[in-house]
Amino acid sequence: MKFLPDLTVIIPNYNGKHFLKDCFDSLNLQNHIFKVIVVDNGSDDGSANFIKENYPEFSVLENKENLGFAKAVNQGINASETEYIFLLNNDVKLKENCISNLIDCIKEDEDIFAVASKMIQYGRDKIDDAGDEYTLLGWTKKVGENKPSNQYNNRKEVFSACAGAALYRQKILDKIGYFDENFFAYMEDVDISYRARIHGFKCIYCPQAVVYHHASGTSGSRYNQFKTRLAARNNVYVPYKNMPWPQFALNFIFLLTGYFIKYLFFLRKNQGKYYLEGLREGFNTLNKVEKVAYSNKNLSSYFKIQWYLIKNIFSYM
Repeated sequence: MKFLPDLTVIIPNYNGKHFLKDCFDSLNLQNHIFKVIVVDNGSDDGSANFIKENYPEFSVLENKENLGFAKAVNQGINASETEYIFLLNNDVKLKENCISNLIDCIKEDEDIFAVASKMIQYGRDKIDDAGDEYTLLGWTKKVGENKPSNQYNNRKEVFSACAGAALYRQKILDKIGYFDENFFAYMEDVDISYRARIHGFKCIYCPQAVVYHHASGTSGSRYNQFKTRLAARNNVYVPYKNMPWPQFALNFIFLLTGYFIKYLFFLRKNQGKYYLEGLREGFNTLNKVEKVAYSNKNLSSYFKIQWYLIKNIFSYM
């Protein structure tokens, strides 16, 4: 009897050939049946041929140019027909039972939209990400970052899951919409989790699902011109898109305060110019972003989110 997989693993790739063997070999050691779709974003390092020659069981979708993380992920989702979607960066290595632990977690509650993995910095005994939080100042925070990897061992609700290693429920994606391709990369995972929360769904952190991550393996460094500008722009998009006008107006002064503090932070890292360019682009291109339609039936969710954003400010202190 042939078992049909309930999971599709989607891996966006851009010039990540040197990471792929570790990632793929760790996938093949998992104790769960799944399909793999690699979306190659116009790599010129031979990634696509490497996959076809060495991992013919994996499907490869090839783009002629780099269309961004969000577009690549959506291509993979559109090509999948399974109950669950596991988004995975090309620069990670999975610990045994990672996938089965994610599946067990999401099955516990139909209202779980996404499950976040415990991401550990590759080659170090430090946490990279134990779920993401979002605040009223428009800031995101990687929970547990740089803390010892033996911490954060309890499941809990988080605002969003880092899409570098996150499990999603397909039918909820179909309901709320896929990743916003206007974001290109960065913050698109926060945006989609915000959207899910508006509809009453939640995200859970699963510490039993462990991956080892080469931080900024694709972008090259944590702080660079491209990443700083893009993340700043998308930090404008997220609240504008997801907050109804009265809530956005109420919170605007807090958001401006957050942007100013972040500018000072990036100024010290000689990235202030690029951060301001990103903010300017964000405010000048708001017409590209489609706001989430307001509905009275989601009113209680908006109040819960507002409280969550206020509460999360204190996690920075």
